Amino acid sequence: MNVKQAGPRGLGVIIGVLIFAAVLTALYWVLFFSGSGAAVTNDPRYLAFEYAFPAADAWMAIGAVIGAVGLLRHRSWGVLFALLAGSASIYLGLMDVLFDLENGIYLLGGVNVDVEVVINVLTLGLGSALIWYVWSRRSGLL
Repeated sequence: MNVKQAGPRGLGVIIGVLIFAAVLTALYWVLFFSGSGAAVTNDPRYLAFEYAFPAADAWMAIGAVIGAVGLLRHRSWGVLFALLAGSASIYLGLMDVLFDLENGIYLLGGVNVDVEVVINVLTLGLGSALIWYVWSRRSGLL
């Protein structure tokens, strides 16, 4: 009988992180485009910058979902897409942090800036943790 092992310890958490990232990204854009106040400021430079993100965020979110499914099924493409999602997350986080620093976004204060900081920490932290986990356990994930 061919029985698959459950995978390395923490795999369920990593799959949860991937799904969390995809859902949270979709939720952010629904709120942003609904005009519910997700934007930190109405400055045209900030809005132009934000409008450049949906396609890249969609790539990260799609990669996260594919990675989660693949890791759940112990497929090599799951490892690949989880790594791609982690890398995209770091890239997006770095772009966001640099823009925020160069344009004084963090100095504006308020709840939306606090949310922006949380998003930055999550994209950088979870992306890094995801890459570390998946790469260091790649043989056990297959």
